[in-house]
Amino acid sequence: MTPGPGAYSTRRAVEESDLAACFQVRKDVFVGEQNVPEELEYDAYDATAVHVLAVATDGTALGTGRLLHGAAAAGKTGGTPGVGSLGRLAVGREARGLGVGAALVRAIEDEARALGLTAVDLHAQTHALGFYERLGYVAYGPEFPDAGMPHRAMRREIHPA
Repeated sequence: MTPGPGAYSTRRAVEESDLAACFQVRKDVFVGEQNVPEELEYDAYDATAVHVLAVATDGTALGTGRLLHGAAAAGKTGGTPGVGSLGRLAVGREARGLGVGAALVRAIEDEARALGLTAVDLHAQTHALGFYERLGYVAYGPEFPDAGMPHRAMRREIHPA
């Protein structure tokens, strides 16, 4: 059954079961659908990233994303202090079009604010630029390949809580 709009919530993934659900969604979307090699999908950043999870009211995992901060984010943000890096945003096929992706982006921004960050960067697949632009992100720099797919860097300033 596909959840209706609002029939889900987002939360920081802390429990092992939540983290396992995050990794399974990523495997389904990136490895299964987009053919990203599994060894590229999971990396050392997963250990220190803040992971968020969207779940249906019945507990089914619908989507996930992660936030890198501090030194872990520096390589993706040009080293700008106070900027986090949103990544690995994935929404399962059955939950697309319900606002889950936008809810996950906002949850990641909330986590960034809680850490005292002032902006969030991301590397968007070019087909997703419009999605992020609607959420207030602005593209900068040239297009570049990542895992064999074209991407653009984007940034959104956020205001402290």
